[in-house]
Amino acid sequence: MNNLAIITARSGSKGLKNKNIRILGDKPLLAYSIEAANKSKMFNEIVVSTDSPKYARIANEWGASTPFLRSSQTANDTASSWMVIKEVLKKYYDLGKKFDTITLLQPTSPFRISDDIINGYELLEEKEADAIVGVCEMEHSPLWSNILPENLSMSGFIDESVRNTPRQKLPVYYRINGALYILRVDSQNNFSDLYTDKCFAYIMPQERSIDIDTLLDFEIAEILLKPRLLN
Repeated sequence: MNNLAIITARSGSKGLKNKNIRILGDKPLLAYSIEAANKSKMFNEIVVSTDSPKYARIANEWGASTPFLRSSQTANDTASSWMVIKEVLKKYYDLGKKFDTITLLQPTSPFRISDDIINGYELLEEKEADAIVGVCEMEHSPLWSNILPENLSMSGFIDESVRNTPRQKLPVYYRINGALYILRVDSQNNFSDLYTDKCFAYIMPQERSIDIDTLLDFEIAEILLKPRLLN
């Protein structure tokens, strides 16, 4: 198959300024995704989609392609990842390049490894799937959470059916971790209806599912990275 990895790295992050090139350990954040993609040897091309010439230069230094910058329509904070994917595919199509699959690798997931990408593609073939999405077990069961009224009353906060149930006996819930999306191009028209019966979960451990959005997320990632740098 002709496979394309798309690493999305917009420059205008509001939650944590310049997070996609912020130095984590000894390299910019986006470099971790580029390295994992390269090490997997699954891709014919690895592209970083960015609106910033500076980000593009950094991406090139770490081994990714940046044949074009984002348009103004996909460079703002309201543009979805799927808008970016469609734009990237269109621009490659205009250059005479078509792909069988695309893999979205968000740079905010630095602990995703090459084996996750390889195993994701194996699952795509095994399940004859249209899409594979990375998930991990939730840190806390949503059955122990609820909304609060204005007066902060806890009445009925936890359903009676689980109130006295030991944590170990609660059903296991999973969340989308944002680390891995693999899609067949010919089966996804506009990428908006991803979660069908031809979409399957690739389960990742929590320690590889860190998604950096805030300064606290980044500081947690730094703590988790330290033992890896020492090994």
